[in-house]
Amino acid sequence: MNDAELADQLDETLVDAPDERAVRAATVQFLQKARTEATHWIEEDFATHPRTARDTMRYYARMTDGLVNAILHVATTRLHRLGNPTDAEKLAVLAVGGYGRAEMAPASDVDLLFLTPWKITPWAESVIESMLYMLWDLKLKVGHSSRTIEDCVRLGREDYTIRTAMLEQRYLGGDAALAEELTERLRADLFRGTGAEFTEAKLEERDARHRRQGGQRYVLEPNVKEGKGGLRDLQTLYWIAKYIHHVNRAADLVPLGVFTADEYQHFRDAEDYLWAVRCHLHMIAGRAADQLTFDMQVEVARRMGYSDTAGRRAVEVFMQDYFRHATKVGEVTRIFLTALEAQHVKRPPVLKRLFRRRRPLKAPFVDDNGRINVADKRAFLADRLNLLRVFEEGLRTGMLIHPDAMRIVSANLHLIDDELRENREAQRIFLDLLLKHGNPERALRRMNELGVLSAFIPEFEPIVAMMQFNMYHSYTVDEHTIQVVSTLAQIEREELIEELPLSSHILKEGVNRRVLYVALLLHDIGKGRPEDHSILGAQIARRVAPRLGLNADECETVEWLIRHHLLMSDVAQKRDLSDPRTIRDFAKMVKTRKRLDLLTVLTVCDIRGVGPNVWNNWKATLLRRLYADSARALEHGMEAINREQRTTDAKRALREALADWEAKELRTETARHYDPYWQGLSTETHMAFATLLRELGDNEIRIDLHPDPDHDATRAAFALADHPGIFSRLAGALALVGANVVDARTYTSKDGYATAVFWIQDSEGHPYESTRLPRLRQMIDKTLKGEVVARDALKDRDKIKKREREFTFPTHITFDNEGSDIYTIVEVDTRDRPGLLYDLTRALATSNIYIASAVIATYGAQVVDTFYVKDMFGLKLHAKGKQEALEKRLRDAIVSGAKRAGN
Repeated sequence: MNDAELADQLDETLVDAPDERAVRAATVQFLQKARTEATHWIEEDFATHPRTARDTMRYYARMTDGLVNAILHVATTRLHRLGNPTDAEKLAVLAVGGYGRAEMAPASDVDLLFLTPWKITPWAESVIESMLYMLWDLKLKVGHSSRTIEDCVRLGREDYTIRTAMLEQRYLGGDAALAEELTERLRADLFRGTGAEFTEAKLEERDARHRRQGGQRYVLEPNVKEGKGGLRDLQTLYWIAKYIHHVNRAADLVPLGVFTADEYQHFRDAEDYLWAVRCHLHMIAGRAADQLTFDMQVEVARRMGYSDTAGRRAVEVFMQDYFRHATKVGEVTRIFLTALEAQHVKRPPVLKRLFRRRRPLKAPFVDDNGRINVADKRAFLADRLNLLRVFEEGLRTGMLIHPDAMRIVSANLHLIDDELRENREAQRIFLDLLLKHGNPERALRRMNELGVLSAFIPEFEPIVAMMQFNMYHSYTVDEHTIQVVSTLAQIEREELIEELPLSSHILKEGVNRRVLYVALLLHDIGKGRPEDHSILGAQIARRVAPRLGLNADECETVEWLIRHHLLMSDVAQKRDLSDPRTIRDFAKMVKTRKRLDLLTVLTVCDIRGVGPNVWNNWKATLLRRLYADSARALEHGMEAINREQRTTDAKRALREALADWEAKELRTETARHYDPYWQGLSTETHMAFATLLRELGDNEIRIDLHPDPDHDATRAAFALADHPGIFSRLAGALALVGANVVDARTYTSKDGYATAVFWIQDSEGHPYESTRLPRLRQMIDKTLKGEVVARDALKDRDKIKKREREFTFPTHITFDNEGSDIYTIVEVDTRDRPGLLYDLTRALATSNIYIASAVIATYGAQVVDTFYVKDMFGLKLHAKGKQEALEKRLRDAIVSGAKRAGN
């Protein structure tokens, strides 16, 4: 139905309306029905092409045009009819902003400009007021301004946001001549001759927006509108194009030579896809929503028709497509905006340029306004090695690559074939990019964005823009890879000596850098398939490493590192490092000090490359300890880490620390504990327990809360008379106060006391502030005295946040009787939640299982809880039936707890 037909039907409906109030009510009722029918039709149509929204957003804009014009018609012909209007009583209604571009998602704002020739008249004021009330009654989110032409020009000079809105104005209804006059005045008095300042302002605005959004294209929960590679980047391009080139569509930039036909197609495809995502977000939320949160990602993927594949969830396939489109947005905006920078934005002052003298470029490259460009395209392409050399020149000179050169590279990726990949000089250039210039991440990121990295290493292509839906990794797999390479380069540049003293020392002593850089580049190359990515990655590396110019011995080491790149991290975070068997088994796997050094640095870089807040002192302490003990075992033999020596050393250290104690008290303290207690805790913790146990009454509970910087946590030590299930009660008390347990140990003394120590963090993953410790102690004390029952109280607290509910992890429970000489190791890998540790330890307690220690490793929404246990007779759990019964009980505890958390 067109606007004229809608107005005719509306007039028929309003024939019998007795007064203005009835007219407004009947208008809203009629238009609401028409809007509901139109919206239903648009949504049904959208469902037939859920990954493209070009038509959908135009339909929403056209529907809104109809509503606004119908309301304008009623306001000017029924509510405020003018018999003989004066020159001042003119009014034009214009769409501005996104609505001005006729681009609307289901819940987009309706931005209107009410334009009058001079000062607003009472008649125009009445029309505008009536229109706004009816639009609001239709539940439309209206942004509006009432201005004269002079106002528009004056305000546009002062405010770039207003100027941008003016740039996008589109006539809807009212006085057409008035709207045309505005267009001419804006062009003559505001836009003409100000292209440079407008471009500069828009580029600064874009950079500031990117910084607010995190500066990364591959953030976990991207903002489709405002994020890097999002719709606002494409709109910025459109604004500048319209301002500079006076075009109304991006397609008009092709004949002007700004884009090639292929580049415009990338622009169009990315825009269409991002708008589809945004429309789905609005429909799911029932309001304006532009953040692709985790829960939204799953639903959008379903609506867009994605399905699970072998080894990957539908949401991961969807997000990979999303990030690839975001990358294309980055490419087209970079090509366009950098060209404009050169033409319109102020150049650096001459003195500044003089002080920034760079090394001269090698042919066929030339300096084009401070960027590397190609002097002769034909000469450049005649030697295919130039497709790699351009990145080498960028690192060698410190210069950026000109968009024109980037275009030539990305348009000729087909020239990078097997012959070039096997070329010795190509291998030399690529390894030099990694090893020679000190900042390989710069070249790798640009090569990845342009497709060169995947062309030179085709095995890399599947992990480009690959998202891991697990809340642990902050980046896509390819960006994570570049981050870990960047971390290694930072260590080599001696920028992380204080944060990473061990890795810095290892690199200073000397390792095979070729092996380390190639291993980091390829370590996650096997991800996204059903097989174990470490094993598959090692198999891929067996093909790729020789192609990069590594010798047989180096290739073997790279393959070993990739196959075992999670080994050190897993042992450090999931096993009890005080158990000598842990160190012996790890040292046997590593075999040589050379491998230990390489694996240590690789592990540190890998963890730091996961996300901004993943690395901490606790992980650093664990890795340093595992490295030191393993190095000692490899150099001096396995006997260097025997239990007896550790016990003797620990007792001596405690005696020295408590030199002011009486000899009798010291003898009592050093005699009352079994060997595991001495081997598992630091001297500081032994001192805390010695004080807690001193003259402890049988019905007394003593608590010591103390910051532990080495753990990045608060140490909570408990001393009390031992009884079954004590570990579970303590875990329940800590869960109730919202404490996140990162590590725990519990020991029973020979005289019947329990000494349990937990390392806890607050909900933000930090140690508790000292001001919060008294309240924490009070709450724990109440729970342990039975004033609060953990199982009941946790029902209201053990909740999973809505945006995290879509993370699903299959539960794996394993029993290991070989990893410790004394204990059975029970490893539970499952979905994390606040009350999980309490539920698991309660299940163990009711099965009459004694817990000696618990090691907790958290990976976003996934957790691996490892328990070192014995049965009630002090024996390992060898019987298959006993293991199966315990596994069932643990699984039941997980399922019932998950239901409680879900409710």
